[in-house]
Amino acid sequence: MLSRNSSARAEAIWPAWGYEQTSSLPLYSHTVQIDQLVSNIAVHAIPVIFAITVHEAAHGYAARHFGDNTAWMMGRITLNPLKHIDLFGTILLPLMLLLVSSPVILGAAKPVPVRFDKLRNPKRDMVWVALAGPAANLAMALIWGVCSVLLRAANFQEIFFLEVCAAGVSVNIILFAFNLFPLPPLDGGRILVGLLPVKQAIAVSRIEPYGFFVVIALIYFQVINYFWMYPLVLLTNFLLNLVLSPLAMLLS
Repeated sequence: MLSRNSSARAEAIWPAWGYEQTSSLPLYSHTVQIDQLVSNIAVHAIPVIFAITVHEAAHGYAARHFGDNTAWMMGRITLNPLKHIDLFGTILLPLMLLLVSSPVILGAAKPVPVRFDKLRNPKRDMVWVALAGPAANLAMALIWGVCSVLLRAANFQEIFFLEVCAAGVSVNIILFAFNLFPLPPLDGGRILVGLLPVKQAIAVSRIEPYGFFVVIALIYFQVINYFWMYPLVLLTNFLLNLVLSPLAMLLS
């Protein structure tokens, strides 16, 4: 996510999704038993860490490509997750929300600094910098999907690794879809500001100081869930399965 204070961060706010082995789509799970909680954490830990790490690194890499070396100079263009994990936002806050069976899980990575004024063409290049994070998540969803196909083709019987692959697909699709929501300070909001004419872009950018609270309200009233997340997640799953089908057929 790109914020007005010239920083980029990966944020995910989504209902407490549960996963079934027979389905690649996320399902609601409102009651979290302790054993299920431990199992979910074990399965999702690696995919979530990789998802936020690559998302953040992609923002920094894109910024450097378009002229801003700030993230590079601060050592943030790296696949070392310790550089991107925020103790409270990435670990403690999601765990606390899970423990109290919250229907909404909120998490945030450590911001990656991006100076839009240093980009060669700030209005145009901010679109690519913002798009880099969700695009990285989409690519990772594809990679996890390929891993799942390869494991199944090899008749791999260890269910834990199959569940990790399924979680990797779902987590990255959720991050991809959510961050593309066209409201600042989310990545989709930055993309919208970059694409709109100057007058309209300024008007949309004024929403940013209140954007986070607007997003929370839209989630609470199920607006984002039903009118954005569900359609985009379904479409992305469909296209991903379409891309992976030839590989699955070839190896079957």
